[in-house]
Amino acid sequence: MNGDILDQRLLAAPHDPDIPARLARLAELAQLGVGDRPDPAFDEFAARLAAAANAPYAMVNFIGDEEQFFAGLYGPNSAKADALEAASSASHAAPGRTMSREHGYCPHVVVRRKALVLDDVCAYPRFAVNPVVNSIGVRAYMGAPLIDRTGTAIGTICVVNTEESNWGRSGLGMIKSMAEEVMDLIHRREQGLG
Repeated sequence: MNGDILDQRLLAAPHDPDIPARLARLAELAQLGVGDRPDPAFDEFAARLAAAANAPYAMVNFIGDEEQFFAGLYGPNSAKADALEAASSASHAAPGRTMSREHGYCPHVVVRRKALVLDDVCAYPRFAVNPVVNSIGVRAYMGAPLIDRTGTAIGTICVVNTEESNWGRSGLGMIKSMAEEVMDLIHRREQGLG
């Protein structure tokens, strides 16, 4: 097999048969102001998530058909944060809040519908070649899907580190629990309680 073909397969986001259902659900949530704009409550949550994981970046991420939108975003004010902004795609959203669906690991988490902990992304060939490794300096990733009351995976919460991490099983439990917390917030907003 040609190495270029293999590399293109590794770089591509996973096939996602649930995109139509996700887009419909995200459109419903957008009418409530959820998932289509920066959200101070999600930004605060991202800051708590980063602190809990001892990581410099954290996001509450909603995934569309071509791009990801970080409605909640936490990152240090540094050259690495500028790199995140530079790596993001242009759209209606604020700079640094969007990224191509082809970049990062959250699209894999949404398709798998399971949390993913990569203490060292370079130890996994499929993930080591992702564009975020070189453009942003991602070395560790941990994410969990946001599965709403309809059973639709609408996005993720995630943390990113520029160094290897040691999150392991305890990190897995923490990120899954915090994903439930975000879904509770979204469901309360749908009910007009939050």
